[in-house]
Amino acid sequence: MHFAVLALDYDGTIAIDGSVANSTARALRRIRESGRKLVLVTGRIISDLIVACDVLDLFDYVVAENGAVLYKPVTREIIPLAEAPPARFIDELRARRVFPLSTGEVIVATSLPQEHKVLTAIRDFGLELNIIFNKGSVMVLPAGVNKGSGLAAALHKMQLSPHNAIGIGDAENDHAFLELCECSVAVSNALPAVKDRCDLVMASANGRGVAELISLLLAGNFFP
Repeated sequence: MHFAVLALDYDGTIAIDGSVANSTARALRRIRESGRKLVLVTGRIISDLIVACDVLDLFDYVVAENGAVLYKPVTREIIPLAEAPPARFIDELRARRVFPLSTGEVIVATSLPQEHKVLTAIRDFGLELNIIFNKGSVMVLPAGVNKGSGLAAALHKMQLSPHNAIGIGDAENDHAFLELCECSVAVSNALPAVKDRCDLVMASANGRGVAELISLLLAGNFFP
C-alpha cells in the first residue's frame, strides 16, 4: 500500500530531550520530497513547540496540545479544535497548589502526582474534562479530545483518509492517533503497551527508528 501521510509523535519519537537530530531532519526532508504529507502529532503547547522545534516548516500540519489545536506552519495559523476550560478552573488549580501548571490554547498541563488534585477540582466544578497521561505528564482536555481526533481534523483539512496514513509513536497518549492510522508503528524505545498494539516495531529508537521507517517506505520494502 502507498501511504500518502506520515504522522509522527514528537517527544520520544522524532525528538530526544526536545531536539530533532540532523539525521532525523534529513530523513523527514526525504519523505517530504517524495510527495508525501507530514503531520506532527504532539502533546506540547504550540507556543512552546514553536520555540523548541526548528523543523516545523517540514510539516503540513501540526496537531498540538494532544489534539486540541491545529497549527499550519506555512501560514502560522492556529486553529483551536475545542473550548478552553473556564478561567475559574485554572484559578482553582493554582489555589490548590497544583504545580507545575501550564496552559495553552485549550490544554491544562501538570505532572504526576498532581492528578488527584486535578480530578477533585474537575468533580467539584462539574466539568466535562478528561485526564490523559503521557509518561510523567498529566494533561487535562475536553472530553473526546485526543491525538486521534486532532489527526482526523488534519486529514480532513488535507482531504485525505486515515486509510492514507501511517503513524509512529512511543507513549500511551499516542494510542488514539496510532489506532486511527491504517498502519501503526512504534519506535524501539516505545512503552511495551504501545509496541503490543502496533502493526510494526522498529529495530531502532527515537529518530533513528523514524529514519528506518522512512527508508523502508521510500525503498518500497514496507510490508506491515
